[in-house]
Amino acid sequence: MENRVKHYREAQGWSQGELARRLGVSRQTINAVETDKYDPSLPLALRMARLFGVGVPELFIDQWEPEV
Repeated sequence: MENRVKHYREAQGWSQGELARRLGVSRQTINAVETDKYDPSLPLALRMARLFGVGVPELFIDQWEPEV
């Protein structure tokens, strides 16, 4: 899964620490999400999308396609 968390965070001018504070998670969690080492839980993904004012599919892009 690809994500655009870093893009939206930097567009707001926030550090990883600031985004973490706003979401109530650790800076390490934000770093792991941004570097694709951790897929956030659904509640965290929803909070991130709401904070950035975008939909979850705009923030997290899944390249998976069902088999036909």
